[in-house]
Amino acid sequence: MKLWGGRFHSRRDPQFEKFSESFSLDQRFILYDLRVNLAYVKALGRARALKPREVQRLSAGLAGLRREVQRHPRWARGQAAEDVHTWVEAELARRVGDVARKLRTGRSRNDLVATETRLYVKDATLGLERALAETLAALVRQARRHAKLILPGYTHLQPAQPILLSHYLLAYFEMFYRDVSRMEDCRARADELPMGAGALAGSTYAINRERLARELGFARVARNSLDVTSDRDAVAELLFACALCMVHLSRWAEDLIIYSSPGFGYVELADAYSTGSSLMPQKKNPDSLELIRGRAGTVLGKLTGLLAVMKGLPLAYDRDLQEDKAAMFAGVDTTLEALAIAARVTATLRFHPERMKAMTGQGFLMATDLADELVRRGVPFAEAHEQVGKLVRHCTAEGKTFEDLSAAEAGEFIPQWDSKLHAVAVSPERSVARRNVTGGTAPKQVARQIERAEQLVAELQHKLK
Repeated sequence: MKLWGGRFHSRRDPQFEKFSESFSLDQRFILYDLRVNLAYVKALGRARALKPREVQRLSAGLAGLRREVQRHPRWARGQAAEDVHTWVEAELARRVGDVARKLRTGRSRNDLVATETRLYVKDATLGLERALAETLAALVRQARRHAKLILPGYTHLQPAQPILLSHYLLAYFEMFYRDVSRMEDCRARADELPMGAGALAGSTYAINRERLARELGFARVARNSLDVTSDRDAVAELLFACALCMVHLSRWAEDLIIYSSPGFGYVELADAYSTGSSLMPQKKNPDSLELIRGRAGTVLGKLTGLLAVMKGLPLAYDRDLQEDKAAMFAGVDTTLEALAIAARVTATLRFHPERMKAMTGQGFLMATDLADELVRRGVPFAEAHEQVGKLVRHCTAEGKTFEDLSAAEAGEFIPQWDSKLHAVAVSPERSVARRNVTGGTAPKQVARQIERAEQLVAELQHKLK
């Protein structure tokens, strides 16, 4: 069965049939297709384009088809059609007869698939938000559990300053919470109805699009039929939101891969999310994290591929846009799976405080605190920076830490050296406590950050129920 066969007198090349079919992908739209068609049939009835008995027969047939699909999750196995819309019309004809040929009155696959795509985007963003909520909750629980632990902070992957482990965990909370807001933004822009736009120019039937929008759960009606039938911004935005979320997951995974290696040893992954080596018995590999890191590249590729497809298309619809669904489904599925694993990995992480504490004594993490203390004593910062830098250079050459220095030795580089400066140089606790500004790593500030994060998670989970 073809929805467009009247113009043609010969069959298509079977190889082209295989090349052009989309049923293997868009079968995922089946419930959306049935839902939109059912609402549209009723709209046609109100527009007097269908008789009441025709509306009744078509509605009953569509409802029955929906029940059968819901009862049989593998309904598509062994089925063949150009696309899901063709399959629905053929199945409907088998159930209700020739009246099924009126299903397409005043509509095109163009506005139909655009509507179903937007319904999918709305549902997908909600699903992604739920997955993000689980990851956010796991991060906050670990931050609360380890609120006082001190971790070496890094820039350029070089030791920088002490930070609270909870502050570090909340940094990723902020990233993922921004991802939540991007999902919400994407859903808001996708929340407009294409149905009634026809192939590109609108409908000649008196379809009440505003009422149809309400019945399908859309906030508004698309204003331009030419734009909405060929618009895939919502898919691109959804893929961008997924890609950026995966970038955040990849950064998180990279950190944990590094921090779980023996050279750092700050954290250990649960056995459930690690693998071994077929040759080396001692190995415990962070494969769950590496797979997340790798699949971030895959989702980035899907976004780039879709944008490349869209960049040169003339108005209005072009068949190139069939490629959107493969990218969209793969991007969403991969991101959902990665978030699910990330939440479980986070919840089961085991931290090693003794290793973190030992490492804060190396790398001269309190060097900036020394310079700041000298500034408080009236030394210009540039001069204080130079004095401390020379002291660090001396320690590096001698293989010493600040803890190893005698007062006389330190005084050669910092004339004002005394017991208070020594205490500043060797106390990561004092270092984090002094950063008592909004957003800083001081315990008081981080306690407030944890409370705020817990509240945000609770609000998000309540909203998504």
